Amino acid sequence: PPDTRPRMRSLNAIARAYRVVRAAPSRRANNDRPRRAMAHARKPGVASDDEFERFLSANQGKTVVVLDARNSDFSVEPSDEQFGGPQGSAPIADCGTSARPNAVNCAFDRSANALRDLQALEAKTGGNKSTPIITHCGGGGRGQKAKEYLISQGYSNVINGGGPAVEALWKKFGSI
Repeated sequence: PPDTRPRMRSLNAIARAYRVVRAAPSRRANNDRPRRAMAHARKPGVASDDEFERFLSANQGKTVVVLDARNSDFSVEPSDEQFGGPQGSAPIADCGTSARPNAVNCAFDRSANALRDLQALEAKTGGNKSTPIITHCGGGGRGQKAKEYLISQGYSNVINGGGPAVEALWKKFGSI
C-alpha cells in the first residue's frame, strides 16, 4: 500500500493554518465589532438585492412594516442574542421605538410552525393584508418561515429581508 504520511502531514498543516486564521481577530477599520472570517451565502428565500429594490420601488410611498421573527427569550433561541440582545447591533427591544418605528416583534415558534403574537402585526397593519411587510430574523431562515406563514394567512405583499447578518439588505431596512 502507498505511504499516506506526506498527504496526512499536508492536511494537518492546512487544518492548523485554518485554526490560526479563524482564531485571529479581524477588525473593521472604523468599527470595533469583529468581522466574519468568511462571507456566507444568503439563506434560501432571502431576497436578492434586485428583488429587494423592486419590492421597495413597488411600495414607494406606502408604510412598510418590518416583522422581526426573532425570539426575545434567548433561552429558546440563544443565537438571537448575537444581534438582538441589548448589546447587539439590532436589539429586538427596538421594535416599535423611535429606533425602528415600523418594526414589530412576532417571534416564529419552530414547534408550532407559526408566528406568535400575530395581533401585534394586525394592529400595525390595521388588518390590511396587502400592507408591504419585510420579514427577518438574524440571517433569514425564520424570516423565510415567517414569510411563508404570513402568505398562508392571506398576506400578499411579503418579502424576506434576511436580517442583520445580510448587511446589504439590512442597511436598507434596519432602521424602518
